[in-house]
Amino acid sequence: MGKNILIVDDEPNVRLSYRVALEVEGYLIKEGHCGAKALDELAGSVFDLAILDMRMPEMDGLDLLAELRQRGFTTPTVIITAFGDVPHAVRAMKLGAIDFLQKPITPESLRNVVSTVVSRHEVSEVTAGPRDDFQTHLLTAERLLNLRDFTNARQHLIRALELNDKSKEAFNLTGVLFEMQEDYDRAKKYYGHAIKLDKRWEPPQQNMRRIFELFNFGESKEPIVLGNTL
Repeated sequence: MGKNILIVDDEPNVRLSYRVALEVEGYLIKEGHCGAKALDELAGSVFDLAILDMRMPEMDGLDLLAELRQRGFTTPTVIITAFGDVPHAVRAMKLGAIDFLQKPITPESLRNVVSTVVSRHEVSEVTAGPRDDFQTHLLTAERLLNLRDFTNARQHLIRALELNDKSKEAFNLTGVLFEMQEDYDRAKKYYGHAIKLDKRWEPPQQNMRRIFELFNFGESKEPIVLGNTL
């Protein structure tokens, strides 16, 4: 059965292009032209993914995402940004957005991100039980971070590192946890551990660059990178 995707954008042509790109892969698409319409759709149906445009009148994507989380919706969310919106996308990640795409967007890049996010969410749901293995704890921690459940995410990351203290993914994700809580000193410590484990792995290096730019220039265009934990 196809996955249900909600597309929210105030431009009809953009919604149509996303719909065409995804329907050929079997996804079931519903659309919303504004935040209020999106809230109505989410109240009446269960979606596997919501795609929100950052810039919309009345209620932009960031405000909509904040409202969704305040109302208890945990729908996985991808934010669409324009050039220059990346700092806002970083805040969106802190609100629970799983990923973001920067315009211009090709059909292939859209399909790739949607496929990755939907698959990751499926694995998270399957592995969210009481199994005490490294991969389960890591995937569950990532899911909880996206829901901003920092307390439980931290417990799963602690256990993940107990089971595998050589995991660059676990150290990077722990750095993300502390950064989302604005504990930048601890974040840098864990990013540093991840870099030591694999100097060629990009996610912790990008996260470290972002903190450097934030403190030295007041802003950064680098997004938070959770790293591929699958």
